[in-house]
Amino acid sequence: MKGQRLRADNAFSSTSFDTKAIKDRRLTEVEQIFREVPGMNVRDYNLSGVANQIVIRGFGNGGHGGDLGMVIDGIPLNEANSHADGYVDSNVLVPLEIGALTVYRGPVSALYGNFNRGGLIAFETRKGGDYLEADVSAGGFTTGDAQVALGTAIGGNGQLNAAAQAFRTDGFRPQSDAHRITAAARYAVALGEDLHVSISARGQYARGDSPGYLTLAQYRLDPYGIDPRVQNDGSRKNFATLRADLAYTILPDVRLLAFAYTTQQDFVRFFTRGGAAPAAVWRQREERYDRAVYGAGTSLNGSARLINRKLDFVVGVEGFSEDTQYQFYDDLAFRRRTAPAQFDRTLKLKSVSAFGEANWTIDPLLQLSLGMRYDRFTGDCVVDGLEVPDGNCGKFRAVDNLSPKAGVRSQLASWLQLRASYSQGFALPEAQAKFQTGAQGLDPNKIKQVEVGAKVTPLEGLEVDAVAYRVDSSDEFASTAPGVFVNFGKTRRTGVEASALWRPSSAFEVRAVYAHAASRVRANLDPALIGKEVTGVPKDTVTIYSSIRPLPRLRLQATYRHVGRYAADEANVLFSPAYDIFDLGVSYELDWLLRVPSRIYLNADNVFDEVYASTFNSLSSVGTGAPRFVRVDVQLGF
Repeated sequence: MKGQRLRADNAFSSTSFDTKAIKDRRLTEVEQIFREVPGMNVRDYNLSGVANQIVIRGFGNGGHGGDLGMVIDGIPLNEANSHADGYVDSNVLVPLEIGALTVYRGPVSALYGNFNRGGLIAFETRKGGDYLEADVSAGGFTTGDAQVALGTAIGGNGQLNAAAQAFRTDGFRPQSDAHRITAAARYAVALGEDLHVSISARGQYARGDSPGYLTLAQYRLDPYGIDPRVQNDGSRKNFATLRADLAYTILPDVRLLAFAYTTQQDFVRFFTRGGAAPAAVWRQREERYDRAVYGAGTSLNGSARLINRKLDFVVGVEGFSEDTQYQFYDDLAFRRRTAPAQFDRTLKLKSVSAFGEANWTIDPLLQLSLGMRYDRFTGDCVVDGLEVPDGNCGKFRAVDNLSPKAGVRSQLASWLQLRASYSQGFALPEAQAKFQTGAQGLDPNKIKQVEVGAKVTPLEGLEVDAVAYRVDSSDEFASTAPGVFVNFGKTRRTGVEASALWRPSSAFEVRAVYAHAASRVRANLDPALIGKEVTGVPKDTVTIYSSIRPLPRLRLQATYRHVGRYAADEANVLFSPAYDIFDLGVSYELDWLLRVPSRIYLNADNVFDEVYASTFNSLSSVGTGAPRFVRVDVQLGF
C-alpha cells in the first residue's frame, strides 16, 4: 500500500485505530467509530441503502457529498458521478477485516486528490497473520449481525485473508427493514525474496425499504412514525471490485508497488419527497447509477539518507476512469414509471495524477513533512435515451490542479511536541454541473488550510492533543442562470479540536474528544447569506468513553456523546437542536469455559431513550435518531 511508512509519522493532524480498538467497539457499521474522532459527526439519515452525511473540519457534506475522501488499501471508494459528487458508503467493508483506520483531518494527504478537501479516511485491511475470528450479535428491532474473519498461510509462500458479514434489521420505524451480505478476500504469494503479488476481491448485495423523512410537525407528534404520503421507497445495490497488486523490493529500504483494479456497481433508489410547504406535492422519484471504474498506478516507497538525515518518501503516478450510466424518473406510482426519464445519460470522468510525499527528520527540533500532488481531469457526457425536458450534456473541459502540503514538528521535550502545517485541496463542480456547457472553463474550488497543534504527555498514562485550524474556501461554484456557473464565493472554517487519553493502569481508561467549529460564508452572490453559518455543522461535539475492569474478566464501559445545534438552512432560520446520548456496556471473558479467546457483551445504546433528530434539513424534513437499542454480542477467536 502506497505511503504506509508515512501513515502516522507526520506533522498533520490525524486519528488512528487498530484492529484491537475496532474489535473492542463491536461495530456493525464502520462509521460508528467516527464519533471518537475530534470534529467528526455522522448525521444519520436512517434511510436504508443511503449514505449518511458526515461532518469533518467544518465541512458538512461528507459521505452523502464530496467533502470527505475514503480509500480501501489506497483505492478510492468515492463515486465521482453518483447522487452527489463524491458520494461514498463505508458499509462495503466488514468491520472485522479492518487492520487499521486513519482519519486525516483536512486536505493534508498528497497521496489522494479529489474529495480530500475536508479530510480523508484511509482503511487498511488485515494482511498476514494466523487467525479465525467471529462476532455474532442480536438485538432489538429483530436486528442480527454475523461477521467472520480468517487469516492463514497456504503452502510455504502464500497467505489468505478473508472476511464476510451478514446483517439484517427490521428497523425502528415502519418500512425500514434492511439486509446486506458482504464478502472480501485477498490471496498473496511470494514469487521470490523480492517479489510479491496478490489478488483481492470484494462483493456486496444490499437491499432495504425506506420510511422517508418526517415533517417537523409529524416528528413532534410521532417521531417514529411514517408520513402517509411516502410510497414503497427503498434501494438495492450490487457492488463488486477486483484488484491485483505487485510489490518488488529494489533495495532493502526501497519498494516498487503497482496496482490495477476495477469496480462494477449498480444502485437504484426510490424515494418520496415533497417541499417545505404543507400543501406541497409529494412525488416518488427513481435514481439509477450503474458504475464501471478502472484504475492503475505505481509508486516508489522507501527510506533513504539526505545529508545524513533519515528521509521516508513515496512518489508515484496513477490514473482512473469512471463511467456512470445515470437515469432519473419522477412522478412514479409505487415504482411504476408514468413519464419519460428526466435524465438518461452516461457520465464519464478520467483523471491522471502524480504525487510525492516525504518526512525528513533533520533534528528532533526540526522534522519536516512535505507533499505535492498534481491532478488532471477530463470527461464527457453522452445522452443514452429520450430526456424530457432536453438536458444540457457535453464535454468536461480539462482541469488541472496542483496541491502543495508542508508541515513541521518540533520535539521540544520528551513530554511536549509542537506542530504546524499548511495544505491545499480542491473541488470540482458537482456531478451533473461539471458536464454542462455553462460550467466549462471554471477553476477548481480552492481549499487552503493552516493548523497549529501540540501533543503533551505530562505523566505516564496521560496524553493530550490539541489543534487550532483555519480553512479558507475560495472560487466556489455559483449558478447565475440555469446551466450557467461562475467561480464566486468564499467560506471560512475555524475551529479547535482536542483529544485526551488517560490510562493509569491496564484496568482503567478514559478517552475524550472535543471540537468547536465555526463555519461562515464570506462571499456569496446573495448578499443576505454573507456571515451566515454553513449548514449541517454542529458548533460543538463531545465524546467521552470510559472503561474499567473491576474483576480480571469483567469490563464495564460507558460512552457519552453530545452534538451541538447546527443551522439547517442557508438563511439560518431553522436550527437543529442539540442532543445528548449515553451508551452502557458490560462484557465478560469466556475463554475459561470455551477454551478459546471469547467474550460476551451486553450493550444498551441510548440508554435513557432520548428522542432526537439525527438529521434536519432546509425543507423542515427530519430524520429521527435511533431509540434505546439493546443487543447481546459474542466474540470468538480460534
